[in-house]
Amino acid sequence: MGENMSKIKGLKAREVLDSRGNPTVECDIITDKGLFRAMVPSGASAGQHEAVELRDGIATRYLGKGVHKAVANANSFISEEIVGLDCTDQKEIDETMIELDGTENKGKFGANAILAVSMACCKAGAAEKGIPLYRYIGELFGSNPDTIPVPMCNVINGGKHAGQENDIQEHMIMPVGAANFTEGIRMVSETYHCLKSLLKKKFGAGAMLIGDEGGFAPPQLKTVQERLGLVTEAIKKAGYENEMVFTLDSASSEFFRDGVYTVGTKKMSGGEMIDFYADLIKTYPIVSIEDGLAEDDWDSWVEMTKKLGDKIQIVGDDLFVTNTKRVKKGIELKAANSVLIKLNQIGTVTETLGAIKMAYDTKWTAVVSHRSGETEDSFIADLVVGVNAGQIKTGAPARSDRNAKYNQLIRIEEELGSKAKYLGRKFR
Repeated sequence: MGENMSKIKGLKAREVLDSRGNPTVECDIITDKGLFRAMVPSGASAGQHEAVELRDGIATRYLGKGVHKAVANANSFISEEIVGLDCTDQKEIDETMIELDGTENKGKFGANAILAVSMACCKAGAAEKGIPLYRYIGELFGSNPDTIPVPMCNVINGGKHAGQENDIQEHMIMPVGAANFTEGIRMVSETYHCLKSLLKKKFGAGAMLIGDEGGFAPPQLKTVQERLGLVTEAIKKAGYENEMVFTLDSASSEFFRDGVYTVGTKKMSGGEMIDFYADLIKTYPIVSIEDGLAEDDWDSWVEMTKKLGDKIQIVGDDLFVTNTKRVKKGIELKAANSVLIKLNQIGTVTETLGAIKMAYDTKWTAVVSHRSGETEDSFIADLVVGVNAGQIKTGAPARSDRNAKYNQLIRIEEELGSKAKYLGRKFR
């Protein structure tokens, strides 16, 4: 009887809106325990090796970004195979969809359709077991969840997230000196508000515009040095000079053309880019750089890891796209020491957990991440705790699409009580 009760009774997908006002896929899974809903995020600076986000391409609907095709695929082909399966068998659910799609990049049904179903089934499985989602993910992964992540908070947006070309995309702060997550996010929030008042004072109200991830996008600040300088000022004003460190996401594939990196007006080779970062690290307390080099510039990644890997965390995002084949290549080449984890880059919960396991097995770190086009779904907050990743990046402490994740982490930390570990300065 128990087996019968855990069967998926229904699946309903629909088109809803993400934080940018673009369409995305939402899926409801129905079991005897109720209705379980998941929403899929979307990236702006997407890597070319990511799983396919299926869009309709009809210019007269949502400027071509509609997802009716993906929704229809979920409601027909996927539903026919998934309804009747056991919601606690995540691996079977995900492998069934992968096989059904039959393409390398989930281009037939769309990773957005497949992932919505995968995440919703994961939530249904947790309810069936009668445990919180983070604990259920821990069971799937084979871990005992007890680690609350140190947040990487994007307080100044640049690059595509702020409508700027040829620029470092994310300037983040990490509250490594906090005693716990709840205190850390308070420090970040206070620093964010100090930064806001500094921007207003120096440049007027126009400088307080925010980018896709809730960070400020002041057009007056033209360089990474100017931005980090102002954030340093804000950190001092908030009183957390010794508690905060910086991390960057360059998203450098966006400013790499024909073997040349262009930051502002400066043109650089891969080696010169590495020297550029080496200088930044000497000046600012930068502990992690993500996508410092382009997604297929493997030689430069190897060189950067050799030169800077003992000093900082070198995170591959577009380089790896949460894909175990590319992560395996990176491990063999020693092209990084950390992998960014984004569910929608690969398209199922099972494959995401596989990428994290591969990183752990080689003593790399894993940073669980949002996308610039987010939703109110807080799934990644449970994911990061479930696998004990110890690091999450999910934007500034502004806008509910970002704070949904931070608020869920506050709840989980409260629930874990004295068992909760916050790694602080030992995040690596």
